[in-house]
Amino acid sequence: MKARGINGGLLLVTSLALLLGFIDEFFWGVGALLGLIPAAVWLGKDLRERRLGSDLLAVLSLLATSLTHELFAGAVIALMLASGRVLESWAEGQAERQLKSLLARIPQRSHRFTSTGTLIEIHVNEIEIGDRLLVRAGEITPADGRLLLPAFLDESALTGEPLPVARNAGEQILSGVINAADAFEYVATNTAETSTYAAIIKLVQSAQARTSPGVRIASQWALAFIPIALVTAGAAWALTGQVSRAVAVLVAATPCPLILAVPIAVVSGLSKAAKHGAVIKGGAVLEALARTEVVLLDKTGTITHGGPMIAQIVVSSDSTVDEVLQLAACVDQYSQNIVAKSLVNAAMDKGLELFEVSNVKEVQGHHISGFIHGEEITVGQLTQRAPDWLELSHPLVVSVTRNGFLIGAIGLSDPLRPESKSVIAHLRELGIKRIALVTGDRDSTAQQVAVSVGITEVYSQITAQGKLDITQELMNTSHGTVVVVGDGINDAPALAMAHVGVAMGARGATAASEAADVVIVEDSIQHLSQAIQIAKSSRRKALQAAGIGMGLSFLVMLAGAAGYATASQGALAQELIDVVAILWALTAI
Repeated sequence: MKARGINGGLLLVTSLALLLGFIDEFFWGVGALLGLIPAAVWLGKDLRERRLGSDLLAVLSLLATSLTHELFAGAVIALMLASGRVLESWAEGQAERQLKSLLARIPQRSHRFTSTGTLIEIHVNEIEIGDRLLVRAGEITPADGRLLLPAFLDESALTGEPLPVARNAGEQILSGVINAADAFEYVATNTAETSTYAAIIKLVQSAQARTSPGVRIASQWALAFIPIALVTAGAAWALTGQVSRAVAVLVAATPCPLILAVPIAVVSGLSKAAKHGAVIKGGAVLEALARTEVVLLDKTGTITHGGPMIAQIVVSSDSTVDEVLQLAACVDQYSQNIVAKSLVNAAMDKGLELFEVSNVKEVQGHHISGFIHGEEITVGQLTQRAPDWLELSHPLVVSVTRNGFLIGAIGLSDPLRPESKSVIAHLRELGIKRIALVTGDRDSTAQQVAVSVGITEVYSQITAQGKLDITQELMNTSHGTVVVVGDGINDAPALAMAHVGVAMGARGATAASEAADVVIVEDSIQHLSQAIQIAKSSRRKALQAAGIGMGLSFLVMLAGAAGYATASQGALAQELIDVVAILWALTAI
């Protein structure tokens, strides 16, 4: 934000200096000086980072025009330099990744039982190993621990498992998971600072620290153009003995098309991608996305919808599908369970009436029951022997009984997104060499999903650290960009480490969105292939604009070396070249 303010102020002052120069030549000198100072600072930064770019030619041009009193030319160069920096700053926007939302998700307060059984509220940093903690419905576990009571947990953000999991007393649970049912108690086996969730945050921070910026188009072209400009300027001076010709060459060589046209093509791509549901956090990210070679896809919430949905309902001979769903939804409307909510939503979508239920009782993570028109309806786990008509092989099965007799069962699964298969095919058409599924889910489920969408490379039962390791390995062996796509907290470290991390932001964990370089704001993976296609098109336009601009600049350099163009004329010619290059870059929109 500070850099953008400084660049904007520089643009305003240099513009004013250029205008006032027509009244007094002194102001042209002021404009040239105002451009030289920040250009020298930027060049110093480049040298410290052991890289050279367009700043070197800009500094040489400004120095040459100042020493030879070609102040008008210097002021024009300063104006173009300031304009380019403002445009570049705007293009970068919010590119800097932050962990604010990830940190905000960490529970700050917890409830602990004292030795006398009194429940008190404490800060999570006060949690000690052995503390007995209470987690209420909807709250997040603040530390790893061992359950004292059964619990029904939403672990999708950490493990990638889309359906809530029933955990029994005595089982170990992780920090960062959501209580999807009634309150439960557990014993802390570590502190909040050493918990699994805290470790993932550290992984994200470490991954971001190790992520190096990509090589920018403008820097690549400028690096190649620098020796050409210096040799041409030196030759003109040596052969004619006129330093003015060398200055004219340097002015013509000032890479204004790179400073302006390339960012415009990139900004056009950023705008177009945003209109198609993908927010790309900066020009460097777009350029990297255009060189995508490997795509690693998470399963839950990326290839699949990421939540329990009804896949099949089977019923007894004396019941109907709508009747079973209606009765189940009537009882489940009194539960906070995520599975219960999905059944209620399904019934409402079908327009089924929900009756009032009396004497509702729920055993968390197991079943819920109540009376409808004098009959007891129970919805939950299948506890009796399955009859012959019950054939369901879905990951989660909910039984529905009436007065103790099974009348139906509902199979739930995490269905594929309808566009997933076509997106994989489109990615291959775009020239992506490797597409792999990387998930924390079971191997059988992962393999089934991969086959359904046309993916042949599968990594299953992978932890957050495992995803990080796979990403790092592929980054070390791939020549192009490695893109990681995910939506869970367990994806965040890999998203931060990857050349480009893409988060399914519509439903995904905020941690993933903050760690990512690209956020899919609409809940569809289709926008991933569209973003890559737009990035490739924008990069192609940027390269074309750079080629046209620098080619014309080279002709003006030759004219300056031959004495047919002065430094001021070369500066004006650069403005015309900029217009041509910019107009071509704008066709990327």
